[in-house]
Amino acid sequence: MTYDLIVVGSGLFGLTVAERAASQLGKKVLIVERRTHLGGNAYSEAEPETGIEIHKYGAHLFHTSNKKVWDYVNQFTDFTGYQHRVFAMHDGTAYQFPMGLGMINQFFGRYYTPDEARELIAEQASEIDSKDANNLEEKAISLIGRPLYEAFIRDYTAKQWQTDPKNLPASNITRLPVRYNFNNRYFNDTYEGLPVDGYAAWLERMADHELIDVRLDTDWFDVRDELRAESPDAPVVYTGPLDRYFDFSAGKLGWRTLDFHTEVQQTGDFQGTPVMNYNDADVPYTRIHEFRHFHPEREDRYPKDKTVI
Repeated sequence: MTYDLIVVGSGLFGLTVAERAASQLGKKVLIVERRTHLGGNAYSEAEPETGIEIHKYGAHLFHTSNKKVWDYVNQFTDFTGYQHRVFAMHDGTAYQFPMGLGMINQFFGRYYTPDEARELIAEQASEIDSKDANNLEEKAISLIGRPLYEAFIRDYTAKQWQTDPKNLPASNITRLPVRYNFNNRYFNDTYEGLPVDGYAAWLERMADHELIDVRLDTDWFDVRDELRAESPDAPVVYTGPLDRYFDFSAGKLGWRTLDFHTEVQQTGDFQGTPVMNYNDADVPYTRIHEFRHFHPEREDRYPKDKTVI
């Protein structure tokens, strides 16, 4: 078979390129995917014991302020009205997150008006000038002050990067936004939601075109020579790891990775919210997702005595 375009990887970017080339340009497209399913890291599936949809490679929360993007994705799925909110666990107390008046008032134990809160954070951040920051810790303190940094950023960052923030470059963060209001929506985009039928159904629809062929469970580097010989004029859009593409010629790149551990808990509600961050060093993980809360509209279909974290 001869193709006009070969797309390596079937995440959102790869599927969009393939779908546009097929539907708008009439090109014959081959998608090569190393995994046994479409969707890349956005893939979701039903946990077999409970039927609760889980995001296998970490939570993916769709949001955009671009109407063209929103209109495009709505060709393939409807979206729920989900709005993402996160809480941060520190010293046995769950705080509103991101940092805003809710967190500031709770953490410092009194009510601050927006102007008072600005003055408080500015005073605490004045310890270090951002221009003089030599590492991530100093940069963060220069932005939000030492108390909030030590409670909510320091240990969480160390767990994320498996590195002391003092040993991370200041350039890793350019800003740590503080909201001087009680808005605790995580994202402020115009459009936000989760696909009604799940990510897998949405992404499979993107590839459901007569001009698109899909080869799953196929490593591009095992079939590259064969496919290029069959379609010598077809450009290749590669969406996989950069270091693998160049055969690790400069060594393996360092990636910030996540380890996932899935558990079924014998309760109908483990934490009362989709995402709880654990900001303290004595907790060996960064966060817990409880997937049933991503789709409250499915409560009549999900079990009352079990949940997935």
